[in-house]
Parts: sequence; C-alpha cells; structure tokens
Amino acid sequence: MTSNRAGAPPDPDAIQAFHRSGYAIIRDAFTEAERLQLLGAAKDLLASPVTTGRDRGADGKDGFRGIVNLAPVFLPLVTNSVVLPTVVALLSPNIRLLSSHLIALPSMPASGPRSIRTPERPGWHRDMYGVTGDLGDNNTPLMAIKCAYFLTDIASDTGTTMFLPGSHLATQPVTIPAGHIDPPGATTPRISQHDVVLFENRTWHAAGLNTSGKPRLAVMMQYGYRWLASVDDPPADLLERTDLTAIERQLLGEPDRAADGSLAKGSGAAAVRAWWQDLSNRPAIR
Repeated sequence: MTSNRAGAPPDPDAIQAFHRSGYAIIRDAFTEAERLQLLGAAKDLLASPVTTGRDRGADGKDGFRGIVNLAPVFLPLVTNSVVLPTVVALLSPNIRLLSSHLIALPSMPASGPRSIRTPERPGWHRDMYGVTGDLGDNNTPLMAIKCAYFLTDIASDTGTTMFLPGSHLATQPVTIPAGHIDPPGATTPRISQHDVVLFENRTWHAAGLNTSGKPRLAVMMQYGYRWLASVDDPPADLLERTDLTAIERQLLGEPDRAADGSLAKGSGAAAVRAWWQDLSNRPAIR
C-alpha cells in the first residue's frame, strides 16, 4: 500500500487510545484508488461461484475467509506500512497474519423483522472465543489485533462496527438491558472511508445496524502471535511465490527453519524484528 506516511513509527496518541479504549483509529491508511480497487475485487468474489473459504451464515451474512489466498489484490494489506507499525508496537515483532476475512453485512429494515441485531441476537462478542471459553473472561490476555477496512460508503446507516470502550479490561461479559440491542456506552467510531480501525480480541464489539439498502463490505485483517493457531487455512500457495518480501513471508507464516530444514528457534520472526528495530530509531509521526 502507498502512503506519504510509509515507514514512520506509530502515533503515540493512537497507542494510548488503544490501551485506554481497546481500539484506535489509524487515519488515511489507504487511498481512494486502493479502496475502489479492493471494493471491486470484493464484489467480484461475492458474485463468483467460488466456494473455497466461503463464509455464509443463516443470519444473511456473506463473505470469504482467507481472502489473501483467493485474490492477489488483497495481499498488500498484509504489510500496509501505515497500519503495521502500530500492530507491532502493540504486540511485538513475533507476529503473523491469523486471518483475512471479507464480510458482507446485509441491509436490514430499521423496524420490523430482522435476522440479526435484535434483542435476541444483538451480536455483541469478543474475538477468539476459544481463549475466553477455556480461560474465562477474567484471564483472557491480549493476543490478537484486527484491522478493519471498510470498503463501501460510510454513513450513519451503513452498519459500521460498534465498540464498547474499555471493555477489553472487563472481567465478565457485557450486560445489555432487556429489549435493547446495545450495552450502555456503546459507540460507533467517527471514521472516513480511508481510515482503519484497530481493535483487540478482548474488546466487545458488534456490527452496527445496516439500514442503507445495500450490503456493507469490510475486510478484517487479524494479526496475532506466531505461536497461535491460524483461523484461516494456511496460505501454502502464497508461500511458494518467489516474489514475496521477507516481511511478507513472515506474516504469511514462514516457520522457524534453517536452510537445511532443521529447527531454528525464532528465525521466522527475524524479518519484522529487523524492520522494527530500524523503524524504532526514526522520529514518531504527529
């Protein structure tokens, strides 16, 4: 991805906002030309007969998991130079891509029967449910960060993802008053079509109510520690490409192996570690 901020350390204000609220906004993270290119590819995928990675739900949602494996146009998102520094600062260089998810959120009536965003199915959740299921809400650590790219127009009725600020520190599930679909304090970030929202696995969130009359398309790129299991199927075909950079190879799952195939502990994180060390010596953006 291109940007006039490429190669700069993350904004300290974004880091503070993330620690305080469980999410942060990265402004101007991709251009209008890039958005339109990604939007076109997303629409083509959704209209195609492709079944690999298809993620349809009974609630009307559609999409694909592992989109970097399905369409090369999404590959540059893996190393977005405006977004990646903040992800590394919040986790560490020892990360990789856990999932790349295209979500088509259907439009629903503002009132009347709906399949989602109802008091019975409000949609609020934490990611990586298996961690919370095994360890409990009070013992779930920060393990992964999602980066949300909204490809379709953003307005008050398009269903942009909502968040409950500070809920990443909650030690029990959020409480939604009877008859309501959102917990008290829930908010929708004010963003443009070129901003990216970062949020962590513990942050309670839900798709907003889309009443725009057309699907809301978004791509969620999730990074986590390299020792976590992938959510998507491994991108084996991508790792066979000879034109990938060392950073791309790490983020796509390069293993800890020496040239002879033997175990080389930590070698798979060497690319981002070296890049981060260089980046950390540059002045922060403001």
